[in-house]
Amino acid sequence: MFGKHRWVIPDGYLPAKSTGDQTSHETVSVLNLTTKEALLRITIYFEDRDPITGLQVRCGGERTRHIRLDEISTADGETIPRGVPYAIVMDSDVPVIVQHSRLDTSQEALALFTTMAYSE
Repeated sequence: MFGKHRWVIPDGYLPAKSTGDQTSHETVSVLNLTTKEALLRITIYFEDRDPITGLQVRCGGERTRHIRLDEISTADGETIPRGVPYAIVMDSDVPVIVQHSRLDTSQEALALFTTMAYSE
């Protein structure tokens, strides 16, 4: 079986500034190799405030889901703030594989990085 139930991304940051046509953003890419739909529960941790809880996304069985972190919100409308460092913990009810990417367009020479999340 491929995948894990818990994934951790310690370096989250949505740049406050964007230039050009592309908006700076982060994406959590999920691959679900099981036949069952995955319920993904996301918790966002900060240096100096309480975590954001209640972020939920689904990923179909034998599907992939690319979650733009600047576009998700809780049922109460709470979103991840820009310009503030944070960390992500994603829990899934079925084993999944998780990758994290950031597109930083705060300068003309944009930067893109991607890394596999840490699984527990």
